[in-house]
Amino acid sequence: MSHTRSTPAETIDVPARHRFDADALSRYMQQHVDDFVPPLRVRQFAGGVSNPTYLVETAARRYVLRKKPAGELQASAHAVDREYRVMTALGRTDVPVARTYCLCEDDAVIGQAFYIMEYVAGRVIRDPAIPGATPAERTAIYRSLAETQARLHRVDHMAIGLADYGRPGNYFQRQIARWSRQYEDAKTRDVPELARLKEWLLARIPAREESAISHGDFRIENMIMHPVEPRVVAILDWELSTIGHPLADLGSSVAFYYLAPGTPTGFRAPIDLAAAGIIGVDEFVSEYCRHRGLDGIPNFNFFLIFALFRLASSMAGIAKRAATGIASSPDAERWGDYIEPTAEVAWRLAQAE
Repeated sequence: MSHTRSTPAETIDVPARHRFDADALSRYMQQHVDDFVPPLRVRQFAGGVSNPTYLVETAARRYVLRKKPAGELQASAHAVDREYRVMTALGRTDVPVARTYCLCEDDAVIGQAFYIMEYVAGRVIRDPAIPGATPAERTAIYRSLAETQARLHRVDHMAIGLADYGRPGNYFQRQIARWSRQYEDAKTRDVPELARLKEWLLARIPAREESAISHGDFRIENMIMHPVEPRVVAILDWELSTIGHPLADLGSSVAFYYLAPGTPTGFRAPIDLAAAGIIGVDEFVSEYCRHRGLDGIPNFNFFLIFALFRLASSMAGIAKRAATGIASSPDAERWGDYIEPTAEVAWRLAQAE
């Protein structure tokens, strides 16, 4: 097979633990993907710590395959069927998502459930400092993130067939319980701050319920930016999406500002935000509110602290997957080192309230 296009730089040869039968995939795609013409070549995207993601190339076209990892999995994790459903529904809106082609829930095909979507050309930015960009470009990128998130939260989920995509009401009670369970199932040591944060959050859940499509992990690394323009062209990684409180997403979007340099999802080194052109938390929130038509957000720190609690809890699950050899990224093991620092940041913010 001849490939005249350059292969995306962030792909690697598929590690042995993540390999599958490419011939079986080819046969399946011939039956379920319009205009698919074999043969194919498979490489793995290097980023990500949950569901392994692959570049599938033919002579004429590129696709992306995302599947559950092999091995023993946590019950509520790796929901590729939910990713496929929400992306397919949002494909009928102005929210930027990749086109979906098919979902396979038959483990007999390649070993685990998977789905196929289009390959969207662009930039995946792993470092929120956005190395190589000008200050003006960084400002525009972060404003695009805020606008894109507001656009998602404006979607009427009932109108696009997602009425039953999440349980109505009690979103934060359920989320706090879920992430506490995930931490307890995965932990290798006690982190007292997480228990304190659980009680603090449960005592301060906002009385006003809101329901929207909640991405669950809305941050710069989970976006594809236009190849040259400072704007989002696709939102990735819908594994944690549900119908929930939209401001939980907003908290996730700004949580990285509070993390110690070097923490996964945070800045890799200390940075002067103003000099770099990166808008601060207040401006990000204001930009989001402007695009959603909100006057402001009372008690925003609740949503921020919840996001940090969720991040610290998820770090335990990522570290456990790394220890058992099923994490999709070789860097996943280091996430366990940041559970305590992240929980401590959240607890300091809570104590300051």
